[in-house]
Amino acid sequence: MAFNGTWEIDRNENYEKFMEAMGINIVKRKLGAHDNLKIVIQQDGNKFTVKESSNFRSIEIEFTLGVSFEYSLADGTVLTGSWNIEGNKLAGTFTRKDNGKSLLAFREIIGDELVQTYIYEGVEAKRIFKRG
Repeated sequence: MAFNGTWEIDRNENYEKFMEAMGINIVKRKLGAHDNLKIVIQQDGNKFTVKESSNFRSIEIEFTLGVSFEYSLADGTVLTGSWNIEGNKLAGTFTRKDNGKSLLAFREIIGDELVQTYIYEGVEAKRIFKRG
């Protein structure tokens, strides 16, 4: 599938405002905006393996479409939820364990870029990646 490959962060749109809405402190927001995130995505049918590496951590996440799993953000926020395919994009619906609020996430290929969109408490942000 088109998501397979290595993706390196190119730019962010409204990401600091999103992190602020998530309750991330200013120091972590400044660092997070310049984390040099690299994502490696491998899909095998309905199963995905996503390796994320940045200045702060390296993790590997395995998930199956439609199956709930737990995931920790770089700031320690724990989410539960699942990814599904909606048209040509991956759509994730997650719930924060600490406050029960929803976080929506989308991954889609637009041109030669991977665009990740996050929506939390009405704040939308994008992280745009180029193939590495």
